[in-house]
Amino acid sequence: MADSKMPSHHGVKQVPKGSYPNDTLKLLIERGSCRNFTSKKIPPRTMDHILRAGAHAATGGNLQPYSVIKIENSRTNKKLAEMCHQPFIGQAPANLLFCLDWRRLERWAKLEGAPFTANNSFRHFWISFQDAIICAQNICTAADSLGLGSVYIGTVMEFFPRLKKMFKLPKGVFPIVLLTLGYPKSKPKSRKKLPPSVAVHNERYSDLTDAALLKAFDDKYPDVRIELTPDRLKRFQNVCLKVGGKRFADNCVAKAKEQGYINPVQRYFGLHYVADLMVQGNGRFLKQFEASGFGWFRDFKLKGGK
Repeated sequence: MADSKMPSHHGVKQVPKGSYPNDTLKLLIERGSCRNFTSKKIPPRTMDHILRAGAHAATGGNLQPYSVIKIENSRTNKKLAEMCHQPFIGQAPANLLFCLDWRRLERWAKLEGAPFTANNSFRHFWISFQDAIICAQNICTAADSLGLGSVYIGTVMEFFPRLKKMFKLPKGVFPIVLLTLGYPKSKPKSRKKLPPSVAVHNERYSDLTDAALLKAFDDKYPDVRIELTPDRLKRFQNVCLKVGGKRFADNCVAKAKEQGYINPVQRYFGLHYVADLMVQGNGRFLKQFEASGFGWFRDFKLKGGK
């Protein structure tokens, strides 16, 4: 349920301070997602540089098991915007849909007389998913370095069948993420992040103390306190009840009432990425993969040999 009066769930904007040894680090640390684009088109030469940067991203075995659908047709982009309920997708001059693609490699194997089971292998799926995202991030960084803005659209996962039909994706090709590109109306600010002292572990995983963990998130979300309205409390309570039962829900509601507001993590998993809905549809997603020619989630039966 939309609640436009709540502050952004993307976190607190900031202007990072400090000096950098080079422009690349400045670009990476100060980057912010862009959701407000001008009407300026991306010149073909600029787009070529960006896509070449993606083609040269790291990839397992140098196989490049991904494809990128470049979308510059304004009507198509507006359809994507309507589908994802995010108008800026249609305002941007270009969108890039990153897909797993084992079809190209399977065809190569057939043409050259080689065995092929990659679309049924979890190992290959795991690496190819990484490869597609690494390619996307290379493209994202390249675009930012050329003065463009960009933002990832993860909600395309809710529309896999429609995307397959819209872009005529054959079996062996599966959409992963959409990247929206364009020239920003103003430089987007970065958001506060957990620092390396929290997210990086030396030699082995090590839990923070409860106090240190709470302080880390308090520093990331300073003074983010969501007003405790009757409607929000009711929705929050309902999600907690479905996930953990009455006693759990009572404890969570009591916590919110005691503090006098909804805190950031209660907002994330109780009102935005709601914990009861996010776990639904897992089987549906697997069926969508299966319909696309993938079987990495089940054991594969070999036809012969020992």
